[in-house]
Order: sequence, then C-alpha cells, then structure tokens
Amino acid sequence: MSHPDPYGSEPRGWDRAERPVALPWPEQDLEAGQWSRRPTAGPELYADPHTRPYADPNPYDERGRTVRPDDRDRFDDRDPREDDEPGRYDGPPFDGPVRYDDAAGYPTAQLAPIGAEIAPDPEPVIEPEPPSGRRTKGRRRASVDRPATQQLGTGRAGRNLPAAIGVGLGLGALIVVPLVVYPLAFLLVLAGAVAVGMWEMARAVRRSGAHPPLVPLIAGGVLTVGLAWFAGPDALSLGLLVTVLGTMIWRLGDGPAGFQRDLTAATLIAVYVPFLAGFAALLAAAPDDGPLRILATLIAVVLSDTGGYAAGVSFGRHPMAPSISPKKSWEGFAGSVTAAALGSALLLWLMFEVAPWWGAVFGVAVSCAAVLGDLAESMIKRDLGVKDMSNLLPGHGGLMDRLDSILFAVPTAYLLLAVFVPVVN
Repeated sequence: MSHPDPYGSEPRGWDRAERPVALPWPEQDLEAGQWSRRPTAGPELYADPHTRPYADPNPYDERGRTVRPDDRDRFDDRDPREDDEPGRYDGPPFDGPVRYDDAAGYPTAQLAPIGAEIAPDPEPVIEPEPPSGRRTKGRRRASVDRPATQQLGTGRAGRNLPAAIGVGLGLGALIVVPLVVYPLAFLLVLAGAVAVGMWEMARAVRRSGAHPPLVPLIAGGVLTVGLAWFAGPDALSLGLLVTVLGTMIWRLGDGPAGFQRDLTAATLIAVYVPFLAGFAALLAAAPDDGPLRILATLIAVVLSDTGGYAAGVSFGRHPMAPSISPKKSWEGFAGSVTAAALGSALLLWLMFEVAPWWGAVFGVAVSCAAVLGDLAESMIKRDLGVKDMSNLLPGHGGLMDRLDSILFAVPTAYLLLAVFVPVVN
C-alpha cells in the first residue's frame, strides 16, 4: 500500500520551481500615498496604531538585526532576498566611514534612512605626551594658570605648629576655666581625660596581641580619681587595688587563654593613667589653694615643653635618646630645665611666697619628670609600633601624647609642694 506523498507530486530539490513568497508587508497596489518608502514627518502618520505600516511586535528584522519601529517602514517594499546581495547600499555614496547624528537615533549606517544627514566627524584630539621627568609624589606640575600646590609642612619638631598651638590653647582653657569658675567641674574634666587616655592605651596595646577589658578599666579609673579627690592619698591606693581586682575578675569570664598577658596590660594601664592622674586630683582638692597648685604644676610643664622645643629646634645637635626619641637632644633638655626653673622660681614666689631657689628646685624636678614621662611613652609606642596613640587632637596625636609628661609631673609636684607649701587642714 502506497502512502501519499506528504510533499505532493511536485519535483523535489533544485528541479522544483520557486513559489512566490508571502510577504508580511502590504501589496504595491494599495492606494497611493498610504505607504511610502520613507515615513513622512508629523504626528498624523502614527496617530492611530491600526494605521501603522508594520505592527509586528517582533523587534528583529529578517536577518536577526535589532531595529527601531520607525526604521521598519523603509523595508516595506524591499525583497528580503536583496539583503543577501553583497555590497548593496541604497543610500548616498560615501568615500569612507561615516557617522550619523546620535540625536536622530540611527545606531548603524544600514538602519539610517535614505537621505539622512551625516554628522561630520569630530576633529581628532591629540593628547600631549607626558613629560619624561618624574614629579614629586603628591605635587602637581605648576603652570601659568595653575600655581604649584601648597602643602602644609611640619617643623623640625615633626608636628604642625599652628594646629598644635591652637589645640594646646583649647586644652589649657578647658582646664583653667573650671578651676577658676567651679573647681568641682575640674573633677569631671579629669575623669573624662582619664577615660579617653585609658581607651587610647587599650587600643594601642592590642597591636601586641593583648586585649585588656575596657569596661572595668574605665570604671575603675574614674572611681580611682574620685576617691583621690574626696578621700585623699589612701583612697587613691585603694582605687588602684579595686581597679586591678575588678579587671582580673572580669577577665576570668573569657577563659584562661592569654589571661596573664591581658592582666599585665590592664595593670600597666591602671597604674599609668588613673593612678598617676589621681595626684592631680589630690593637688586640686587641697583646701584654699588647690587650684593654684594645679596651675603651678601645669605652667611648669608648659614652660618645660616650650623651652625644650625652642632650644631643640635652634641648637639641637646631640641626641639625648636616639633609640627612643630621635628628635630629643641634650640642648633641648637644657632648655626645658632652664625655662621651668626660671618660671617656677618666679611663679612659686608670687603664688605661695616660697623662696626663689626652692621654686627653681621645683621647676627642675618637674621638668625632669616631664621629660622622663615623654621618653617613657615614646618607649611604649616604639615597643607597640605606633607613632601616636590616636589622631584625636590635630597637631598633637592622641590625648595621651599630651598627658605623658603631665602624668609624671603631677606626683613630683604633689610631693614637693607638700614640703614647700604645707597643706593647712
């Protein structure tokens, strides 16, 4: 039984005659002017979506190219087989690559309508060749229209002097104003400085792998300063003991791993910051002349720092401790001692009627203690591998970078003033 040929009785392959292809666009015998080779401008052409010459939502043409709806109309009366002819181009002749106006929306030359205006090619921009010489890092090349970049430099002491002076004056006002207006407010300033200093120290020692618990340290430090203010020297030692014990108990909750290392770091911070700062509370809490004792100590420290800076910048030639602080010189140390001795001799004579030579002894001792405190923190920072304890204060670094000399100076000043100016209870 023979099956009917599904392809019909017509010959197959190349012997079969071509059939006319049903085209998707309208026939040519439609009304003249209804369809055109090029769409005419104006809103009436596509006012009604049913009058569009090509309403197929397919965004691709017969060759798989992406075209815009407005560009379909120019293919209405073309045979798709004509696209296979190589070199066919119905547009105006051109000698080389052309660029169509981007605002017209024709992405390629093939999709541009016939007669479209061709935008001229922009003139090529010739980039100037960079100079062969190397420029300094962080500086731009100067010209007539653009001057050289002015960079803020630092002095020989390694800090921004205007910023350091401004911040120093602000810190001085923060200390002096409470002492003069309401001395008890100085206790709040001192407690805040202790909390910030302990935070900076705990943050710095973490570089060595130690993680001292910060909460009991800050709480114990503030308690230590308060006890010294209200209860005297014995309460200061008690506050230190409570801080160390509280830190140890708190740290036990984290397990035995690294316990000795963390407790050692916590003890160092508790002694270095709140215990030494407690002597400032003892000085300020002295009856009748407590604010004057604090002012005399702080002025002696400021004179020491200023004299050392001026002498070191002007005459510094011989390093004092190159492995700890290369910028400190023996000439700067001599300037520190001289300025503190002369200033303290006059200051203590005016404030407490102490003989000038005893005031000079006071200045020398405070200056030596301040320099030792500065070297001690420099050694700690070198051991930890940090330049500053933080960047809290512009031109100074961290708060501990300013308290380092004061923390060593206040115990010395407390002991000497207790001898030279006995406290009257």
